[in-house]
Formats: sequence, C-alpha cells, structure tokens
Amino acid sequence: MKEKKLKYSSLAVLPNNFFAEQSILNILLTNPLLIKKIVGKLKVESFYFEPHRIIYASLVDLEAENQEITLTTLITRLQDESLLSSIGGLERIVTIINRFENFLSLENYIKLLNEKYLRRLIIDLGKQIIIWGYTTSTKVDEILIKIEKVLFTLNQQNLSQKVYSVAEVIDEVYDELTSKIKNNETSGLLTSFKDLDALLQGFQKSDLIIIAGRPSMGKTAFALNLGKNIVTRYKIPLVVFTLEMSRQQIIYRFLSADCKINSNRLKSGKMTNNEWNLLSNSMKEISELPIFIDDNPNLTITDIRSKLRKIFATSKSLNKNEGEAIIIIDYLQLMKTNLKLDNRVQEISQITRNLKLLAKEFDIPILLLSQLSRNVEARTNKRPLLSDLRESGSIEQDADIVILLYREDYYAPIKNDSSLTEFIIAKHRNGPIGTARLFFDSSTTSFNNNSIAKN
Repeated sequence: MKEKKLKYSSLAVLPNNFFAEQSILNILLTNPLLIKKIVGKLKVESFYFEPHRIIYASLVDLEAENQEITLTTLITRLQDESLLSSIGGLERIVTIINRFENFLSLENYIKLLNEKYLRRLIIDLGKQIIIWGYTTSTKVDEILIKIEKVLFTLNQQNLSQKVYSVAEVIDEVYDELTSKIKNNETSGLLTSFKDLDALLQGFQKSDLIIIAGRPSMGKTAFALNLGKNIVTRYKIPLVVFTLEMSRQQIIYRFLSADCKINSNRLKSGKMTNNEWNLLSNSMKEISELPIFIDDNPNLTITDIRSKLRKIFATSKSLNKNEGEAIIIIDYLQLMKTNLKLDNRVQEISQITRNLKLLAKEFDIPILLLSQLSRNVEARTNKRPLLSDLRESGSIEQDADIVILLYREDYYAPIKNDSSLTEFIIAKHRNGPIGTARLFFDSSTTSFNNNSIAKN
C-alpha cells in the first residue's frame, strides 16, 4: 500500500496536451480573426502550460477590448504587464509562429484541450471528495449534494464543448427526416389526443413543457393521461415525480382512467364482478409498463438528476428505444432548491432554468406542472394568460411550450354541465399556438377526444 501511495503522489504532471496548445496558438496568431469565434469554446484555464495560458489570455483581452490583434499589439500587451519574460521572451512566440498548422484542425485541437482540462477538474474533484470524506463535521447528505452539483456542472461543460458545423447538423436533420418518413413517424412523442398532436406534432426531445392551471382544473389528470398514452405507444420509461400526491394515489389515478371505473368506487373496493375483472386487467397492463414513481415531497434538481440516472441504468432492458423517456413533475411551486436565494421568485427561476438544462442533458421532454396565480379569478373572462403564471417571468422564458387549462364548468358548474376542457397553447417555441379541446370525465379523472356520458 505504501508503494502505491508514493507512486501516485509522484504524478506531478496532470493530463495535458502540449502540442495541441501550441497548435491552437499558432492558428490564432496567424489567423487572428478566428479568436472571436472560439472565445466561447475555449477557456483560459483549458491551457495547462503557463506560457501558453498567458498568451491566450492576452489574446482574449485584446479581443474583448476591440483592439487589432497583431504580433506588435500582443508583444506590447505582454511587455506592459511584465509578462514577456514569464512566457520565455520573444523566442517563445517565434517558436509558436514558426509551426505550420491547418486552421481547419482548430476544432479538433480545442476538443483535445477541453478533454484534458475536464480530466484535471475530475482529479481536483477526487481530491476534494477525499477532504470532504474526512471532514466528519459535514453530513454525508450534504457531501453527496456537493458532489452532485459539481458533477452536474462538469457534465454541462462537457456537453457545451462540441460545436457543430452547419453541414453536420443538416446531415443529422436529413437522417432524422428520412428515418421518420421510412417508419411513418412524427418528429415527437404523440399524446394520442388528436387536437393537441395536430398543434404540437408531439413532444420534442429536450423540450420543457409547462402545464398550468388553477387548483383542481385537471393538470395532474391530464399529465398522467398523456404520459400513460405515450408510454403505452412507445414503450419508453415514464418517470413521475409527485410532490403533492402519494405513489398509491397516482396508481389509483392510472387504474381509474384505464378501466373507466368511478374513482370513489374503486378506492372503496365496492365493485361488481365485472368491474373487478376490468380492474384486474388494468393492473396487469399497467404493471408491465416502464413507469416509475417518486413521491419524495422534498424534491430538488439534484435528486431528479441522480434518480433519472439510476432509472435509465436499470431500465435499459425494458426500453427498446434506449435513451428516450418522458418525465412528469407535479408540481413546480412545491419544488425546492439547494441554494439560498433572496426570494421565491429567484428560486423558481433557478429551478426552471436547471430543469431546461436537465431536459437538454438527457435529451428528453420534461412536463412540469405549475399553478396559475389568483389574478385570473378577478377577471370577467377567466381564460388564463401567460402573465397568470406564478413567478411568470422565468417560467415563460425557460419553457418551450406552455399549455394553460381552462374549463367553463369550473367557474359556473350550475350553468355549464359541459365536460369540455380547453388546452390553450400560449407559447410554442418551434410551432404554432392555438387551442386544443378534450372532454374530461371527472369520475375517472380521464380525458378523451370525444364527449362521453358521465357515470
């Protein structure tokens, strides 16, 4: 054991790529117009060797100040800041300039540098984890949260490193379109609600979809209905994070909607023999679907991310379309954040932004349920608007789709005996807005394309 410790401690040189660093600087010094294009792709810290890091930082500063980038301006900047000797003098710059590199290889060199930089960050995290592990005054749960946060940040950084050319993206789009045409498929996950699918063309990967309404308007019922439709049709995992209802209550909702038995009678167990047979069939059908339920009332983004990884790892054998899934979170205003912010509006903003990043990271649609503010109650026309979203600024900004629920009989049950529900598409980042209509059966908490008789 002692020999291994000595061996590892002698590894002073961290992962790096000296020649890639030199190659990038050569390309930038001989093609200074490229600096503007790569500033967002390559951090100063990505350079391991200090002379290279100083040169690149000087180039970035000159670009930020809108100064012309030439050898003269670079050397002047280094001299003014007493850094020329730190990089090895003019000889270092001459050595870099005398290399010959094809600027078309720049993206590959950037990728190499960022990969080494990430490895160094991972090593730093490993060291920090050891320190946290020995710090007994810190709770284990707090340590795990810290690790999850750092890993989330590293993963986001890794995802953002790849920059695609237009040609690459067009090839991807062409392959996707030809595959859909060949298999007679749409580009998104269809809900089996025809009006809604006509407007949205299904839920797209990486979309954050907000489903909002007043309490008891049918948000949860609608989300579970369309989630069940999608998981049945595509056989992909459906993950339900419910902060308000228990997992048993969610199952009752699924069963009642599937077997069309009045939910009160179902819960009481007072059913006919025929209804027991229907219930038995529904139980068998639903139990075979890849549906996962988490009813932790203290849910955070870190929890969701960690649990999704575990679920996807264990559900690969169930999922023929590996990497696809749909998530339902019920609901936004009950979620918590690990960060201490000044007010709830900032917390909501942090949550919605991180959920959008999570949808992009896993490349899956996330359905996020949200409450509407009481402002709608004070208006004569009670059809909701985007501005009725509680803490609406961040929610509206981060969402790709916003669906607002409205039922006339919710406000005038005596005058209106209609079960018609309007689904107002108030925001659709990549398509049209409009209104879809479905009929709601309150006895079974289910939505249908056609009107049905109430039990």
